[in-house]
Amino acid sequence: MATIQSVGIICKPMPEMVRTVVPPLVEWLHERGIAVHIEKQTREHLNVHEPSADHERIGEKIDLLLVLGGDGTLLSAARSLEGRPVPILAVNLGGLGFLTSFTLEEMYPMLELALAGDYRITHRMMLDAKVMHDGVPDKQNCALNDAVANKGALSRMLSFDVYVDKSHVGRYRADGIIVATPTGSTAYSLAAGGPVVQPDLEAFVITPICPHMLTNRPLVVPDTATIEVDFGAGDDAAYLTLDGQIGFELNPSDRVIITKSASRVRFVRPLRKTYYEVLRSKLRWGER
Repeated sequence: MATIQSVGIICKPMPEMVRTVVPPLVEWLHERGIAVHIEKQTREHLNVHEPSADHERIGEKIDLLLVLGGDGTLLSAARSLEGRPVPILAVNLGGLGFLTSFTLEEMYPMLELALAGDYRITHRMMLDAKVMHDGVPDKQNCALNDAVANKGALSRMLSFDVYVDKSHVGRYRADGIIVATPTGSTAYSLAAGGPVVQPDLEAFVITPICPHMLTNRPLVVPDTATIEVDFGAGDDAAYLTLDGQIGFELNPSDRVIITKSASRVRFVRPLRKTYYEVLRSKLRWGER
């Protein structure tokens, strides 16, 4: 593993938490000869003289990205790396924090291990979602968790057709549809009745939201598949949301194409904690 010489810091925009956690962290890193780059919005809450970087460019100058916050902060940070091979060490400052698996108390011990090279990297696939308008590419972005197409302000069902590798899966009547990565299988997809998929598998989960047909159930398809959602069957507007953070309005004639992204996310993980330990601690897996 590459030697860590510079660390980037992105913190959830909570001023009191930023001022409490970040300055001693910066000092700790400096004592070990590590250069620090602080994301610009995080730095606005601090009285420090560290170099700052735009959210989208912080990955250009660092060997490790330290993300302090909840899963939402992590999802945004993962997209900001734009495929750069920078590992992320995520510390939970929020609630459940399924992806941000380290606690604040575990942060410094884990950083010690990371600086010593005593850690492992897990790779997570991302997806690319492209909106086709009248057959022409219109909007595109990537996501770590999921792409969700659902209904607009009026509470009406959506009618849409789903294709996998050009093969027609079927016409759905539902409140929407979720296409999730294995990482995103424990997010909205799980709440909508989808399966939990081990995150190192290479697959997509297609989960309808409140389907109005008993035969519509979640599907797991290979990561090599091209998934298309065609809204030509209905007249109502829909919305496409990526990771719950980026949104596009869809016209009835639009088609959403989802493929595996060339970008991957690298997470720092302790050598001895398994994914199933995280399931048990975060989701109370197996408890009555």
